[in-house]
Amino acid sequence: MLFRNEEPTGTPIPGMVPGPDPAVPDKPPLPTAPPLAPKNPALENLEALGTTQVPVVSPNIHLLTIIGQVEGHLTLPPQNKTTKYEHIIPQLVAVEQSPEIEGLLLVLNTVGGDVEAGLAIAEMIASLSKPSVSLVLGGGHSIGVPIAVSTTYSFIATTATMTIHPIRLTGLVIGVPQTYDYLDKMQDRVIRFVVANSNCSEQRFRELMFRTGELARDVGTIVVGPDAVKEGLIDEVGGLSDAVRKLRQLIAERKQARPGVVQ
Repeated sequence: MLFRNEEPTGTPIPGMVPGPDPAVPDKPPLPTAPPLAPKNPALENLEALGTTQVPVVSPNIHLLTIIGQVEGHLTLPPQNKTTKYEHIIPQLVAVEQSPEIEGLLLVLNTVGGDVEAGLAIAEMIASLSKPSVSLVLGGGHSIGVPIAVSTTYSFIATTATMTIHPIRLTGLVIGVPQTYDYLDKMQDRVIRFVVANSNCSEQRFRELMFRTGELARDVGTIVVGPDAVKEGLIDEVGGLSDAVRKLRQLIAERKQARPGVVQ
């Protein structure tokens, strides 16, 4: 039986807020994803650069490294330590265009690599309007030689070496005349570039390149730090402090020569 002011069970009375139904158990709250932890810069640097801290250097000097093998049009195996030329070219463009960057410090420890890519890097460095200094550590072999001499001034460590040898595809004898002519022209480009950007004569550089008896399975010459300076390939034997000091000197001289120009 229902009285006049009552409603059937389950039907709320108008104007009243319905309470929880005791017959329906409360649903547990939906799980929420934990908040994303902020990225740790130290871990990011460790993954990308192998160090927990990146030292702050002078903003007016850009450091460029040529490490391992210069990778060009072909991708090298993942176990090879490589320097990709498509990563280097944008940096060189930024060095030329940035008003904050006043000089380039180039550090090399390379076995060589793609001839056209290495020569392209060397040409871009040589065409910079800003002073540049290179430092050969460990080795600056093969196409690393043109890259090392492309800067305004060059240094080589006492124990560093440079291998000078002809351009070749493999150890096999090249039997196609067209291929030989192409390599010969490319080799002339490398020779002309090295001679134009160093104090080594073309005749002497060709003698070093085609010397027999020094390399076990190839023709060419290995020159150690002081010998590279004697041959006129590198300007001076020195280390990191010498290279930085020389670059700062070249930057100061450029400012004095162009007092009214703001980079």
